[in-house]
Amino acid sequence: MLALAAALALLLATQTSPAGAEDTPPRGSAHMGMGVAEHDGVHGHPAGTKAAQTEGVDVSSHQGDVAWPTLWNSGVRWAYVKASEGTYYTNPYFAQQYNGSYDIGMIRGAYHFATPDTSDGATQADYFVDHGGGWSRDGKTLPGALDIEWNPYGDACYGKTPSAMVTWIRDFLTRYKARTGRDAVVYTATSWWTQCTGNHDGFAAANPLWIARYAATVGQLPAGWSYYTMWQYTSSGPTVGDHNRFNGAIDRVQALANG
Repeated sequence: MLALAAALALLLATQTSPAGAEDTPPRGSAHMGMGVAEHDGVHGHPAGTKAAQTEGVDVSSHQGDVAWPTLWNSGVRWAYVKASEGTYYTNPYFAQQYNGSYDIGMIRGAYHFATPDTSDGATQADYFVDHGGGWSRDGKTLPGALDIEWNPYGDACYGKTPSAMVTWIRDFLTRYKARTGRDAVVYTATSWWTQCTGNHDGFAAANPLWIARYAATVGQLPAGWSYYTMWQYTSSGPTVGDHNRFNGAIDRVQALANG
């Protein structure tokens, strides 16, 4: 009996949860670029450029209360703040981050982390607009951004076929424009976009591209876009992890804010 009990205890001790399940983060904890390093890799620092570019950051609850004066003094002039995720989460630090960046003089906007497996695109666009993702013609508010990337909670493409994913994205973007009058920015990575939308080329005419690529250059862009508007080039920047470059001088950032 003792031998049987010992064997049973050993069996139970060696049984584990499904692979990776213990590493799945809690719902609501996702943020821009969460899967970039893991899935797309880190390929060095961005190359120097003669073209004018404007430094920016993106933040979420992971940064807590942000030291906006420090970022401003380092040259950061624009920011995006996570407002919502799915239809079940809002950033508890949103007010400090969104208003703080504005008050220090930055041009700022809000982003939504998409979870296409939990509700449809139009519903999530409504949730986003209703929880900080709106837009105002004040010259300092950027259009909302749709963060569409690897699923941190499960299947990379949220269990959707490329055509179903394209439909979900289209529904979100259409609803967002109907609510705000602006075309949302699309944040994504080329490798995810290729895998999960079949490299769809139908959004480039209206929606600015925010590309995630931790490398010396942005590399190949998703189909349809011939240039990027913003580039998230690192997750290990000073003060706040995710740093970005706007493809133009500050007057171009203002132009996007003004619509």
